[in-house]
Amino acid sequence: MEELAMLRQLIGQLQELLELYGSHPSSLVLPSPSLSSLSHPLHLLQPLPPPPLLSQFHHQHQHQQQQNHSWCVLNVDDGPTDDYYSLIMAAGKSGNFKMLEPCKPPYAKKPRKERTRGKSSGTTNTAEILEQQIWKDFPEDLFEAVIARLPIATFFRFRSVCRKWNSLLDSQSFSQHCAQVPQGNPWFYTITHENVSSGAIYDPSLKKWHHPTISSLPNKMIVLPVASAGGLVCFLDIGHRNFYVCNPLTQSFKELPARSVKVWSRVAVGMTLNGNSTCGGYKILWVGCDGEFEVYDSLKNSWTRPGHMPSSIKLPLSLNFRSQAVSIDGMLYFMRSDPEGIVSYDMVNGVWKQYIIPAPLHLTDRTLAECGGRIMLVGLLSKNAATCVCIWELQKMTLLWKEVDRMPNIWCLEFYGKHVRMTCLGNRGLLMLSLRSRQMNRLVTYDVSNKEWLKVPGCVVPRGRKRQWIACGTAFHPCLTAIA
Repeated sequence: MEELAMLRQLIGQLQELLELYGSHPSSLVLPSPSLSSLSHPLHLLQPLPPPPLLSQFHHQHQHQQQQNHSWCVLNVDDGPTDDYYSLIMAAGKSGNFKMLEPCKPPYAKKPRKERTRGKSSGTTNTAEILEQQIWKDFPEDLFEAVIARLPIATFFRFRSVCRKWNSLLDSQSFSQHCAQVPQGNPWFYTITHENVSSGAIYDPSLKKWHHPTISSLPNKMIVLPVASAGGLVCFLDIGHRNFYVCNPLTQSFKELPARSVKVWSRVAVGMTLNGNSTCGGYKILWVGCDGEFEVYDSLKNSWTRPGHMPSSIKLPLSLNFRSQAVSIDGMLYFMRSDPEGIVSYDMVNGVWKQYIIPAPLHLTDRTLAECGGRIMLVGLLSKNAATCVCIWELQKMTLLWKEVDRMPNIWCLEFYGKHVRMTCLGNRGLLMLSLRSRQMNRLVTYDVSNKEWLKVPGCVVPRGRKRQWIACGTAFHPCLTAIA
């Protein structure tokens, strides 16, 4: 009888909970007792008054009354009553009767806004005031040192924040910090066939093209980049009459005075710095095939002719205009033919020299380059229908070219059977090569120190789709403080 009383109490709690939290499910409707079932103990089960434990349970779950809970309830009509009787008795004795416990939803992490919503506004305001005070007392010298070491593209994004940051370009201390930063890879200023009136700048660190507009350059004539030094690019108009110097990043611009010698033929141009930066000035040299030359000094802002070409140098020079001049420690090197070799000019002492160096066989479109004080040679090696880009280094003891690297063979297969022409757009440590034919147009870079070949993404103007063809260009080290 004790077990029967316990069963009656549990069934009563079940009925009471269903009355409190919703209508009775159809699975809990008990059949009315009949004469055939009077012998079964279930006809004695009647609802009992709710015990104190039930009232406490009701108060604990009152805040969940309006929610839609799912109850785990047994169907007493689906099997023998003795089975459920034994199940309920076992659960009641063990104290683990949890058939009526609602199914709890899975734990979900609260969003950050809800987790931080409880923080007081006073704490936030205090942190903001403290942060403003820290930046207010931040040393100006340290601030400029940090900015000087940021990527160039990052500087141009944040210089529009305020006038103070924008005025850093005119700060002498900021220029000193920039001079202390070691130079990275050069950028490339190029001219495309489709738009010769404006340039395209390639940043190899980000592998991204920029399309600045130098408003100071003349619009009525075509100007081409011919040399660079210290972040400045030297331009010469297509008529070989006027020279211009510009910083493509800051738009610092200068038109050089007219030359004292009128030369209408094509000239080769080289550019050097007087010191480690443009603060000490720069010099520009032009030389013609007939031996005429002049030197421009930015400190004097004038052209001078410091001497004459020595008689030991054969004239005409037969200069290779496809090869830009190479600058090493104040010396300019130009490639010539007939005889094949190099002519050099000392920008400090004003001395010309000539070196007879035979070129490798089957070599076309050759151009000079430099890396770490070494003179390099880049060219197309063509034999039968095969074409490959090769790199040579000048041996100082023997004055002969020694091959040091080649373009990967899998890349050279694309040139097979095609008439390929090559233009070297930059010749300072990192080379940019333009390889083109009627069927293709490829741009690649070559790191001389690491012997690494990389493909350059196509140059596409903003809001355009057509790939641009690179006509010419030069390498320059980006410098924010270089002044023309």
